[in-house]
Amino acid sequence: MITRKKDFGIFALFLALALGVTACGSKNASNTSEGTTQYKYGKIDIPGKDGALCGAPIYIAYEKGFFAEEGFDVNLISADSETRKIGLNNGTIPIVNGDFQFFPSIEEGVKVKVVDGLHNGCIKFVVPKDSPIKTVEDFKGKKIAIDEVGGTPHQVASLWLEKAGISAKPQDGDVTFLPYSDGNLELEAAKSGEVDVAALWDPLGSIAEKSGDYRVVFDLSTDPAFAGKYCCFLYASSKVLDSEPEKISALLSAYRKAQNWIAENPKEAVSIISDKKYSAIDDKELAEKLVVSYAYPTIKERESGGSHVAEDVKYFVTELKNIGYLKTDDADAFADQIYQKVEVK
Repeated sequence: MITRKKDFGIFALFLALALGVTACGSKNASNTSEGTTQYKYGKIDIPGKDGALCGAPIYIAYEKGFFAEEGFDVNLISADSETRKIGLNNGTIPIVNGDFQFFPSIEEGVKVKVVDGLHNGCIKFVVPKDSPIKTVEDFKGKKIAIDEVGGTPHQVASLWLEKAGISAKPQDGDVTFLPYSDGNLELEAAKSGEVDVAALWDPLGSIAEKSGDYRVVFDLSTDPAFAGKYCCFLYASSKVLDSEPEKISALLSAYRKAQNWIAENPKEAVSIISDKKYSAIDDKELAEKLVVSYAYPTIKERESGGSHVAEDVKYFVTELKNIGYLKTDDADAFADQIYQKVEVK
């Protein structure tokens, strides 16, 4: 975390080092003679307070100083999907993480581009242990708890259900989605019978399963429709991408440093996320296994041609078109339109 420093002598210097000041000596953040940290790109807002374990690159880039190294004074904010879209569209939010939930929004005019992949699966659907629900076919007529309409769990569930021939559209009445402000409330609703299924971000789904009170009926990281593919991407504001492409490049550099660091230090990453209360983690061993399962790409993997962002964008565009969630007649052309490769130093 970046802190302001004043010249109080050796003791102040020692204290600053103990607090983990990371801007010193970085290429894009420096100290003036008055002791005030300056940033090449100034202050920016990045959504990073949703509590999801898979948001680890944001938390680590912030805590390890990777954003500062690239010239950003980052302010982590809370923002639902609509707030993110508005911020991306007008350029007040330069970059966000999200899944294919943004594809229909881009088709409707939100000015945003996919610029990178973030990680693999991080969502589970759970039911009470004595529930009769075992397969996707059993979801018909059921109530599903989600964090928000249009959010990632909602979109994942929609695609999964539609591929099985169960409509996720509210007018068809095959399933009912009910939003809850907190994942724990989803679990309570499932336990009480208020809903039948809880669609949860990690680590809550895995914690619920480990408690013995719930069963996992869908795992994004292993389901055939999603396994081995990026479930979450990084989206950049087209406005910022057009006017300040170097800014997006620097942000991606910070994210990639964080992804690489997490891949090499999953245990320490979980400790930081837990200690700083970015995500509710009671079982660090379980959280570490989950972080490893997300397969955050390393710099070495990228350099060896291991990126598959464009391919995954085309896959999900095609799937969303097939179930009627995208109106485009040409899935390949639309996929090419919404993905932009950014050169990262």
